[in-house]
Amino acid sequence: MAVRAQFENSNEDEYPTTGGTIDVTSGGRMGLNWQYAEGERMDTKHEEFRTLDRVGVFSTLTNSYALVAVGASENFYSVFEAELQDVIPICHATIAGTRIIGRLTAGNKKGLLVPTSTTDQELQHLRNSLPDSVKIQRIEERLSALGNVIVSNDHVALVHPDLERETEEIIADVLGVEVFRQTIADNVLVGSYMALSNQGGIVHPKTSIQDQDELSSLLQVPLVAGSVNRGSSVVGAGMVVNDWMAVTGLDTTATELSVVESVFRLGEGQGPSDIAGKNKDTMVESFY
Repeated sequence: MAVRAQFENSNEDEYPTTGGTIDVTSGGRMGLNWQYAEGERMDTKHEEFRTLDRVGVFSTLTNSYALVAVGASENFYSVFEAELQDVIPICHATIAGTRIIGRLTAGNKKGLLVPTSTTDQELQHLRNSLPDSVKIQRIEERLSALGNVIVSNDHVALVHPDLERETEEIIADVLGVEVFRQTIADNVLVGSYMALSNQGGIVHPKTSIQDQDELSSLLQVPLVAGSVNRGSSVVGAGMVVNDWMAVTGLDTTATELSVVESVFRLGEGQGPSDIAGKNKDTMVESFY
């Protein structure tokens, strides 16, 4: 299933919109080292945060849980609730006092990684809300926008080439995956420029055929170069996806949605149909 949603009531200063890498470690908000990709936005259940499609900024989706930012509009939350409430837990959360949880966290069905700036209260809330089988760990990492520098499914993770060696070991242990240092179309922010599930992945539209083939061989899933939100190359921040559902921004075109549904095999009875015996058809919804 592929759907579009709308996140309203945002504080735009919580998430810088300028391009490139923004380092505010010294004197910046919460002391975080923010790593942002130019033009970051959200996608597959079309979602709009004010005028920006940033589904992957304000939510995280795996096969065993979903995180949705505190303060999300009812329309945004209802997209997740309608399809997931009887299948996996949906946790309303903040990370480091902010709502950009999709950019600060990285996870899969086995685990969840959060930055060291995550408060004790936030960490306890996550532990109380997620399944006991999900490992949750804070990481002391200079590149603390973990969602921008890590992309993972349940088997393999690609990470920023400059990630600390200890961080790489923690990723392998907590998420239970093989870890590879990679770039996407020469971009180090692999979590920003790739959306990945156990069924397939979308990478930056300028990723060469050779690089697509190499990454596909590494990940053992089909990949396609594409965009979301009417041409946005920042697919990781523009959408969230698991093995049976994808959520995108409202600007995502019918052609882009078709690519999403195809590469992630969303109409083939994956996920909940296997787990809960339900037959979920692919569907696209718009929420205004």
